[in-house]
Amino acid sequence: MNILHIDSSILEDQSVSRKLSAAIVAKLIALEPAASVVYRDLNRSPLPQLSTANAIARNPAAPAETDDVRALHLALAQVLDADTLVIGAPMYNFSVPAPLKSWLDALAIPGKTFSYETGVPRGLLGAKRVIVASSRGGIYSPESPMAALEHHESYLRAFFGFLGVTRLEFVRAEGMNMGAEHAEHAVAGALEQVAQLRAA
Repeated sequence: MNILHIDSSILEDQSVSRKLSAAIVAKLIALEPAASVVYRDLNRSPLPQLSTANAIARNPAAPAETDDVRALHLALAQVLDADTLVIGAPMYNFSVPAPLKSWLDALAIPGKTFSYETGVPRGLLGAKRVIVASSRGGIYSPESPMAALEHHESYLRAFFGFLGVTRLEFVRAEGMNMGAEHAEHAVAGALEQVAQLRAA
């Protein structure tokens, strides 16, 4: 099994999503010791945002003539090579961090991760497993008064669903800014979710 491990939090060692994504990868390796891991820290090494200058990167057959285009091609290749993606995704301002959004933008490539058949999109990543380590300062679950502001997990579900992913799992710790006791309980619950993960 090839694992692609992505982190995106700005909080470094204080990050809950980083703690959870590392625990997920450790669990997967315990289940499949022969697994290989490729790690990317999008906060420390962000991908370029899509722009007119690097729009050619959306065509993987185009020559990689600049560092930006090479970086975007590599991001796509790492995803295509992976069997399982583990993504540390904290909620920032009701959605995903900007570096994570830029990475996701680099993945939506016609002919590689999705295609149009008679005008209808079809995702091409259906064989992949995606596990998201989600952390949120407040509580945004469906029964919460804040649910209407949740554009974080819902966006990730929509995006990976568009790419054909059906094995999308969330390990979630929310309410991290609602006091130390609540945060400790939330992290413990998320780590229990990690302990229950099964092999691919």
